[in-house]
Amino acid sequence: MLKAINIQKSYDSLEVIKTANLEVEKGSIVSIIGKSGTGKSTLLHILGTLDLPDQGELFIDDIDVTQLDPNKLAKFRNTKIGFIFQFHHLLSEFTALENVCIPGFIKKENPAVVEKKAKELLEYLGLSGRLSHKPNQLSGGEQQRVAVARALINRPTIVFADEPTGNLDNSTSDELHELIKKLQKDFNQTFIIVTHNNELAALSDQCYEMQNGILVKK
Repeated sequence: MLKAINIQKSYDSLEVIKTANLEVEKGSIVSIIGKSGTGKSTLLHILGTLDLPDQGELFIDDIDVTQLDPNKLAKFRNTKIGFIFQFHHLLSEFTALENVCIPGFIKKENPAVVEKKAKELLEYLGLSGRLSHKPNQLSGGEQQRVAVARALINRPTIVFADEPTGNLDNSTSDELHELIKKLQKDFNQTFIIVTHNNELAALSDQCYEMQNGILVKK
């Protein structure tokens, strides 16, 4: 599903990732833990094709994404990858349903088909009564579930989550943990999660730790 080989990244003279190697199987949950400033989010951005490594190879679905030109990479990201962020990044002027539809519209799918899938996802996530609500009318947990639906709308190969429980209270965090496991079970969905949350890391099939710029399997 995903294979990263000798990923390295520096910013000027600062060596953020000295070496990172990992393999992720389809349908698995992989967590990456580590102290702040150790390069976890940088690595996630590289694995999610939002940034490029200075050195190394990255294969997703047997495609070396580091060799794709910017246009092909953007299309690949839209169709193969979903993202969940700590602060949701929902667009405030759009409803929950419209926010979820956006990646499907970017993919240029039939709008009616996209809207149908978005409604089904939101209903699956327990938000059938919140379709027309804008983000400021939703709780933090509801906003995060809308973000989850948005990440899933194009049926991605992998969902990358950057501190998905970092802005949630304990009870809502537990609900998100249960949801991630349910998505793994129901859809065989693959997740790579950067987290400080030890409980979320404990739910993973594999756990890695960033230690001084080196990715270590736990």
